[in-house]
Amino acid sequence: MTKKTFGTFAGVFTPTTLTILGVIMYIRQPWVVGNAGVLGALAIILLSVAITLATALSLSSITTNIRIGSGGAFSLISQSLGLEIGGAIGIPFYFAQAIAVAMYIFGFREGLQILVPLINPIILDLAIFALVMGIAFVSTSFAFKIQYVILGVIILSLISIYGSLFVNDLNYNFEWFGKYPGSIENNFKGSSFWIVFAVFFPAVTGVMAGANMSGDLTNPRKSIPVGTISSVILTTIIYVSLVFVAALIATPDELSKNYSVFIDKSLYGPIVLAGLLGATLSSALGSFVGAPRILLALGEKNILPKSKKLAKTSKKGEPINAMIITAFIVLFGISLRNLNTIAPLLTMFFMITYAMVNVVALVEQTLGLPSYRPTLKIPLIVPAIGAFGSIAIMFVMNVIVALFSLIFIVLFYLYLVKMNIKSAAGDSRSGLFTALAEWATKKTNSLRQEREVRSWRPDLLFPVMMPKELRSSFRLIHSIIYPKGSVKILSLKHTNKIEQKNMETFLNNAVAKFKESDLSVSYTVIDNTDFNTTVNVSMQSLNAAFFKPNIIFASIDTTTSNFNYYNKLITDTKANNFGMIIYIPYSTASLAIEKSINLWMTDIPENWKETFSVKDNNLSTLISLLICRNWKGSIDVHILNNNPKLVFTDHDIEDLHTMVRFPKTTHIYIKQGNLIENVVKERNTDINVFNIAAGMTIEEMVAIVNESRISAVFCADSDFENVLV
Repeated sequence: MTKKTFGTFAGVFTPTTLTILGVIMYIRQPWVVGNAGVLGALAIILLSVAITLATALSLSSITTNIRIGSGGAFSLISQSLGLEIGGAIGIPFYFAQAIAVAMYIFGFREGLQILVPLINPIILDLAIFALVMGIAFVSTSFAFKIQYVILGVIILSLISIYGSLFVNDLNYNFEWFGKYPGSIENNFKGSSFWIVFAVFFPAVTGVMAGANMSGDLTNPRKSIPVGTISSVILTTIIYVSLVFVAALIATPDELSKNYSVFIDKSLYGPIVLAGLLGATLSSALGSFVGAPRILLALGEKNILPKSKKLAKTSKKGEPINAMIITAFIVLFGISLRNLNTIAPLLTMFFMITYAMVNVVALVEQTLGLPSYRPTLKIPLIVPAIGAFGSIAIMFVMNVIVALFSLIFIVLFYLYLVKMNIKSAAGDSRSGLFTALAEWATKKTNSLRQEREVRSWRPDLLFPVMMPKELRSSFRLIHSIIYPKGSVKILSLKHTNKIEQKNMETFLNNAVAKFKESDLSVSYTVIDNTDFNTTVNVSMQSLNAAFFKPNIIFASIDTTTSNFNYYNKLITDTKANNFGMIIYIPYSTASLAIEKSINLWMTDIPENWKETFSVKDNNLSTLISLLICRNWKGSIDVHILNNNPKLVFTDHDIEDLHTMVRFPKTTHIYIKQGNLIENVVKERNTDINVFNIAAGMTIEEMVAIVNESRISAVFCADSDFENVLV
C-alpha cells in the first residue's frame, strides 16, 4: 500500500499553528498583560518570537538546501554535525515530545473539569489518553482531519474573544508599563519581566511541529519553510492583537487575578472553553503523532538498542512500534500526576534543539561550501540571534535545570561516540574542521612565515615499492609518530596489475592498522616507476603545502635494495630541506624486545652550549626520545668525541642531559676512536640510532648494521629541528 503523504497546509501549517495557539494564549496571556503592561507584554511577545522566528528561518533555510529525512530537527542536525550530535539532541528531544503529551492531557483535563467536576481526575486522564492514542493509531491522516475540526473551533473561539470588544465596557486607560504584582500562586508577592517571560515563552515553541513530520510530507523542502514561517507570522499577529484586546476589556488588577478573563468576557464563553480544550487536545495529538516519527528516525540510523524493531512501519507507513513505546512513555508521564518538577527540563530540551538548528545554519553559512545553496537565504545574524537567544533563555528560566539538561546532552553524546555509529550519507563536519584548519593556517602564516622549531613533530613521507618495506618498519614508524605525528605513504605503481592490486590491498590494511591508534595516515599511488624522480618531484611539490611532511622515511632491505637509489635520495632530501630517516633492520633481530636504545652522537661543535646547537645530531636525538617514550624504554647516549679542543666534564654532561631533557634513567658516555669499533662493543641494545655524517654512504650504514648485528636508524637533519629548544 502506498504511504499517505501530506502537503503544506495539512502537514506543517495546521499542526504548527495549533501547537502555538495553545493553552497559554487562553488562560495566561491576560495575566502577562496584567503584570507587564501593554508595552511589557509586547516586548515579551516580540522577544520570544524573535528567537522562534529566527529558528523557523534557520530551519527553513536548511530545509531548502538538503534532502531532509524523517525526524525533523534530528535529521537536520545529523546531516550537518554528525549522528553523534544529532542523536544526543534527538534522544532527549523525543522524550520531551513524548512526555509533553502527558502535560497536554493534564491541561485538557483541567479544562474538562469545569464541565464535569465530580469525575476522578485519573479516570479523565486515562480517557483522554485513550482518545488521543485511538485517533493516532487509526491513522495520521485521520488525526490531521480531527485537527481541521479543532482549528475551526479555535478560529470560532478567537472570533468570540475579539467579539468581547463589543459586549464589554472598554478600558482605554492602558497601563503601558506594568507593576508586576505577581500571581495567585505566590499570593501576589511580585514578579519580574523575566519571570513573566518564562511563563509566556512556551507558548511560541511549536515551530518544530511541522518539521517533525518531515518523513510524511510530499515535498518537505517546500512545505516546511512555507508552512512554518506563515504559521509563525500569523500566530504572532494574533498574540500581539490579543494584548490590546486584554488591555481593553479588563483592568490590570482583573487581568492579573483572573486567568479566565478571555472566557468570562468573550462574546460566547462556551466556544472559548471549547477552543481551550481543542488547543490542548490538538497539542497532545500533534506531539503523539510527531514523537514516534523522531523515534522512527533514531531507529533507522541504528542509534538506539533494537533499532530495527523501532524502524518497523505498518502497511500504511505508520511507525507502529515507535507509537507503542511512545504510548508507554506517555502513561509513565501520566502516572507522575504532577509534571511541574520535570516540565522545566522538557522545555530545556526543546530550547537546546532550537539552539542546535540555528547552530547548523550558522555552520553551513560560515563554511560557504558550494553544496550550500539554499533557495531561502537568510543573513548570518538570524541564526546567530536564534542560537544565542535559545541558550540565553534557558539560563534565564532556570540556571540549575539548564546545566542539568546540558549534562544530559553531553552524556548522550559520549554514549553515542562510544557506539561508533556510522552514517552512510556523511555530514558537514569535515568541512567545518577544514575551515578551522584553514583559519589556523592563515593565522600561523600571519604570525610568522617560517616554521618554528618548537612546533616540530614527525610527519613522515614514506616511498614504498614493495609491501615488505612497510611490513618490516611498521612497528618503528608507529613508535616514531605516535601519538601526534603522521605518515603519508607514497606507493610507486607496478606495471603488473595483479601485483598492483595486492599492493593496494596491503596499503588499505596498513592504513586501517595505523588508524586503530588514531594516527593520521594516508597513501597515494604514483603512476611512475622511477623511484628517485618520483620522490624528488613529490618533495618539491609538497614544499608549497602548509601541512607537509618534514621527513623522508626509507626502509632498506639489505638483500634486495638498490643502494644507488638511496644514496641519491640522501642528496635530494638535503637539497629540498627535508629531514631523513633510513631504517636498516638486521635480518634476524629486527627491533628485538623494544626496550633499550643506543644513541650515537658525533661531531658536536665546541661552542654547543653557547649556540644551543648540537649540529647534525638533532633529528637522531629527537627520534631516540620519541621511540623511548613509546617503548617506555631507556636511552644510552654515546658521544664519539675525537676533537681534542672539545672537553666533556661531568658538569658538561649534566648540562647536556638537562638541556636535551633526557629521561632520568639516561646514561651519557664519552667515547673516542672509530665509530664501527665502538658500536660493535655495545651490543646490549635493541636498536642503534645514528646521525648521517657528511659523505656517509648506504654501504657504510649497511656495514655498521651487519657488523653490530643490531638494527639501526640513520638520521639526517633539515633546518627545522633543534633538540635543545
